[in-house]
Amino acid sequence: MSEPKDLSAEQFDRVIDAMKNIIDPEIGVNIVDLGLVYGLQESDDGALLINMTLTSAGCPLTDVIEEQTADALDGVVEAFRINWVWMPPWGPERITEDGREMMRAIGFSI
Repeated sequence: MSEPKDLSAEQFDRVIDAMKNIIDPEIGVNIVDLGLVYGLQESDDGALLINMTLTSAGCPLTDVIEEQTADALDGVVEAFRINWVWMPPWGPERITEDGREMMRAIGFSI
């Protein structure tokens, strides 16, 4: 079994743009700007491998995020797998400046 390989810059940008349509159901901000996406690679079988975390390990909404991911990536990639990772743990320092602006706009003080 070979190691996953990095996506081309064009593939990476297409996937990230599509994944900005995946909204964290509890916070109301997309998972990219929340900093939940830790990495994107192509697995040895050609599927997109998404290394992703959640704001908490006990989040009950993984199914919702998986469904939104399938919808967002339909037509962008042939197949994908989510590899849920917990290290390093997510923290608010991972939120992008755009994500912080979105959170402030919906009432968070961040």
